[in-house]
Amino acid sequence: MTTTIIGFPRIGEKRELKFATEHYWKKQLNQDELLQKAHEIKLAHWRAQQEAGIDLIPVGDFSFFDNFLDVANDLNIVSDRYRQLGLSKLDEYFAQARGYQDGDQTVKALPMKKWFNTNYHYIVSEFTPETHVQFNGQRLLDEIREAQAAGIDSIKAVFIGPYTLLKLARFVDGAKPSDFITDLVQAYQALLANLQELGVDYLQVDEPALTFDVSQQDQELFDQLYDQLLAQPTTVKVVLQTYFGDVRDVYQDLIQKPFAGIGLDLVEGQENWQLIEQYGFPTDKTLFAGVVNGKNIWRNHYQTTLQQLHQLPTEVPVVLNTSSSLLHVPYTVANENQLDQDVAQHLAFAIEKLHELSELAAIVAGRDGSEKYLEENQRLFADVKHPVNVAVQKRVEALRDDDYTRLSDRKTRIALQNEELDLPLFPTTTIGSFPQTADVRANRRQFKHHEISQEEYDQFNEDKIARIIRKQEELGLDVLVHGEYERNDMVEYFGEKLGGFVFTQNGWVQSYGSRAVKPPIIWGGC
Repeated sequence: MTTTIIGFPRIGEKRELKFATEHYWKKQLNQDELLQKAHEIKLAHWRAQQEAGIDLIPVGDFSFFDNFLDVANDLNIVSDRYRQLGLSKLDEYFAQARGYQDGDQTVKALPMKKWFNTNYHYIVSEFTPETHVQFNGQRLLDEIREAQAAGIDSIKAVFIGPYTLLKLARFVDGAKPSDFITDLVQAYQALLANLQELGVDYLQVDEPALTFDVSQQDQELFDQLYDQLLAQPTTVKVVLQTYFGDVRDVYQDLIQKPFAGIGLDLVEGQENWQLIEQYGFPTDKTLFAGVVNGKNIWRNHYQTTLQQLHQLPTEVPVVLNTSSSLLHVPYTVANENQLDQDVAQHLAFAIEKLHELSELAAIVAGRDGSEKYLEENQRLFADVKHPVNVAVQKRVEALRDDDYTRLSDRKTRIALQNEELDLPLFPTTTIGSFPQTADVRANRRQFKHHEISQEEYDQFNEDKIARIIRKQEELGLDVLVHGEYERNDMVEYFGEKLGGFVFTQNGWVQSYGSRAVKPPIIWGGC
């Protein structure tokens, strides 16, 4: 029973990549030093997967900012306004992600959007009529050579697929997806040729856009891309990887195409189980079964997963996989030494999920001693101690039907609001958050380190709030905001004000670039 993952968090165990890239942007590190730090991070992540017993290790999932942007650059999809800056390749890449300013010369960054149903944000690539797609992916090839030099033998190269690239990119000045099909096919064939030359056995092409509704026009686009791409003979096994849902619109087509393997999300994509049962799965392909949740932070229930795996046709080769990249969970629970053991034992971050895959594989294969994994897991789920807030339970039980009915209708409420607030027809305001400037962060850091008192901390924030309110009044805004200077993280701050949450020390999850969030964990309380 082989194991793999779709991708691994890249910010580092202690956010090393964040600090290195930010130091580079501030010119406190040179390019060679940044590349060396990136090499150390990648090496640590590959070693962690090896030590956990992962068989097929993804390479190409690392990124200085965003994988979607990486692939665009690997395919020469870079707008002229960035090329004309005359920067190094790395700085040109960062200019696309962050924008560029030097004196009077200013170039805006590419837009950013949410990555499906996660809190991650990707950089939206831009196609113009002048875009000339071709493979120049030295980034990926160099990373593969790094891994090979480090003794990583079982490599699975990772690359965003052409269909998802076209579906999520932006087309300007009259450009349209059909203009780039031929060049994209040739570019991906060049990618395969380079991988074959390097002796790489697997290429994972990520096509999460197949979990969207797929129209007839979309289906034709997908067919045009892959019927040509897969027509070229290659020793590289192409694995079509989907995640974030099911592929009900295209499943029958996928299993007919000559992919070596197909990766299905069997957690969020519950419909995929029914698709396999109804239409079968070809025995000449490998099913990369996404049974370990790549997005949540809870331990896998082995008995449930094993029962699901037994539903799969016995003659189909199966690789145990995560349901999505582990990019969306923190690094390891081992760094959470302030969490109660009752809570910590039920958490599984990226490192723990690697071990879950290995243990599940051992159980399925019936390896000696694997019974203890199942026994320990069963015992864990038999002993869950969520706190209970009796007062909240009593208030809920006391609710009556009329508690859900407003006392006045909308028309009456609007009249009262207009009278009370006396706002103009088009009031002005802002979203509410003002920048967490260096002095704000320093104030919070001093308070956390007990270098200043609660009173001093609060007074600093009150002064900042007073200043920003005066500024809004001077500007003539109608609805004032207080700037949220006391917040630490957009979610964590509010969680701290509520019961039923627990908080991590190092549970950082990348949001975009060097930015990460540390969400509170819902544990109980009602």
